[in-house]
Amino acid sequence: MKRAAAALRDADIPFMLGGGLAAWARGGPRSDNDVDFFVREDEAERALEALVESGMRAERPPEEWLLKAHDGDVLVDLIYRPSGGPIDSEFFARAEELEVLGHSLLVASIDDVFVSKLLALTEQEPDFQSVLELARALREQIDWESVRSRTRDSPFARAFFTLAEGLGIVALVKPVREPAGA
Repeated sequence: MKRAAAALRDADIPFMLGGGLAAWARGGPRSDNDVDFFVREDEAERALEALVESGMRAERPPEEWLLKAHDGDVLVDLIYRPSGGPIDSEFFARAEELEVLGHSLLVASIDDVFVSKLLALTEQEPDFQSVLELARALREQIDWESVRSRTRDSPFARAFFTLAEGLGIVALVKPVREPAGA
């Protein structure tokens, strides 16, 4: 993370820490999977070049929403179009500067991280374990109304809210009933 962040900073590429490390920076569960950085789509290739110049190996996966770099055994993801839409100025406006492992980094908002995780759930990967763990750890920091609104079209997000409400992680939302005869 430190090496990749330094390379992006030195190349003057706007970026923010995302994914599991963004959650961990706010007190969430430890994340050892990879390092996720959010970058704008028009900066993604330049960001990958900066990581390669710092000694990392580039990878262009078939997915059309990220680029990857390998620093030995560590995978660095450059995510420019996560589930829920492209990284734009609004993502950067919602992010905040935090101290992470001795470095001051712009860290994606926990709401943006959570929305992208919920919207990434699919029929092929309907695993609610990580989002439930994250929700339990950071529930006081998440704007549940905003997350619910931004994910309302996803059946997997609706299923998550049913689980989270049943487990007492998220306050139960009473359905609005139409008046009789309306």
